[in-house]
Amino acid sequence: MLDFLKLGKDFSTPIKTKSLDKAFLIHKNSQLYSELGLSLSDDQLLKITTGENKFEQITPIASIYAGHQFGYFNPQLGDGRSCLIGQVQSSGINRQIESQELSLKGAGSTPYSRHADGRAVLRSSIREYLCSAAMQGLNIGTTKALTLVGSSTEVHRELLETAAIVMRVAPTHIRFGHFELFASRGQVAQVKKLADFVIEHHFPALQGSKMYADLLLEIVRRTAIMIASWQAQGFAHGVMNTDNMSILGLTIDYGPFGFMEKYNPQFVCNQSDHEGRYGFDQQPSIGLWNLTRLAEALSSLIDAKTIKAILQTYEQQLVKTYSDLMRQKFGLTQQHDGDHQLINQFLDLLRIYKKDYTNSLRNLTDLDLLSTDVNFSSWLSLYDKRLDDEKVDDRAELMNSVNPKFILRNYLAEEAIREAEDKKSYEKISDLFDLLSNPFEEHTGSEDYTQEAPKWAQGLNVSCSS
Repeated sequence: MLDFLKLGKDFSTPIKTKSLDKAFLIHKNSQLYSELGLSLSDDQLLKITTGENKFEQITPIASIYAGHQFGYFNPQLGDGRSCLIGQVQSSGINRQIESQELSLKGAGSTPYSRHADGRAVLRSSIREYLCSAAMQGLNIGTTKALTLVGSSTEVHRELLETAAIVMRVAPTHIRFGHFELFASRGQVAQVKKLADFVIEHHFPALQGSKMYADLLLEIVRRTAIMIASWQAQGFAHGVMNTDNMSILGLTIDYGPFGFMEKYNPQFVCNQSDHEGRYGFDQQPSIGLWNLTRLAEALSSLIDAKTIKAILQTYEQQLVKTYSDLMRQKFGLTQQHDGDHQLINQFLDLLRIYKKDYTNSLRNLTDLDLLSTDVNFSSWLSLYDKRLDDEKVDDRAELMNSVNPKFILRNYLAEEAIREAEDKKSYEKISDLFDLLSNPFEEHTGSEDYTQEAPKWAQGLNVSCSS
């Protein structure tokens, strides 16, 4: 079963996956595996996750879409190195049953590979696998990763590297760019067909004459919540092209992402982003820009006045979500007029004195420690006074539930990559996966993973091929 196939041949192309040489399973997301209700032997799982065997006899497909890349429209893109191989019914944390698509990333070329080999290298696959776990652990909408597979297959990038495959899992992998493709071609019937499909399978509560407007409104809401969560946790995506934007508000397509370490609002994690278009402080506005492109693609279904009103809800939702998260990070359960200023003053001190964003917020529960830093003494007196208005016994518990102790720092990912590539050792991947899946817990004895980047790693560059 694969619902996406019901859309027909205009939307995807059957493909033949290309398996890997001497493939082996590096890591499996056991919790996700259980939720998906899979019961495969390790050998069966490996053959499916490498594309050697089909999943339930379903022929893999690659979908077609377009997208705005760094602000410029590309009229045809598509799944160049990924493919949908199947679908299962999963039982999530709330025990609600929902469909989940299975997608392989790196299983060979497709008609949309644009002369590329359709492979993913080990280093980028490790980064995607770990960051999927990190985002899920941080309660940020994301595609999930079920397996990470390595191999002896050689691929040519800047250097000769080995190929790997990640199996991604999500209710759908439909992007803004799917709608843009057909709208740009004037194929309004396909736009409607895709919108009807999305509503039927993912937003069934939307009914009646306003359902297309309500669909856009829900996508705007989810996108605003996702990006507000990125901002609160210091995450930069790196390539916020419209073809990398999920209609479910999921973080998708992990490439040159980065968690901000020393606080810098102008943090740019993608070395290829020379103009800083996708810098950390630009993400909220880019989110609206991308949603506007989606709205234009839906303009055959929604009138211009309604579209304008819907897009205006974006900023309100983003600010509310961000403000709520930041207030929790500072242990503030009540809403005071001066909270925004108090929080921004603290962030400005982090910027001036080049403090680590994640560690500084996590350490806010220890005011004695903070008081030893004279640079924060004036701010601390204001914060102390503000806390007098709070009558919360479990302030530290509240703060530690939203201020992670562990994030996927670039140097930690690099250490895991080097051990995997150079030593064929995968223990660090497993250790990081466990920590990042539960980033708010103390994990006593794992303090080394909270340290700031060592000197050798302070200039690490990450590109779209990473």
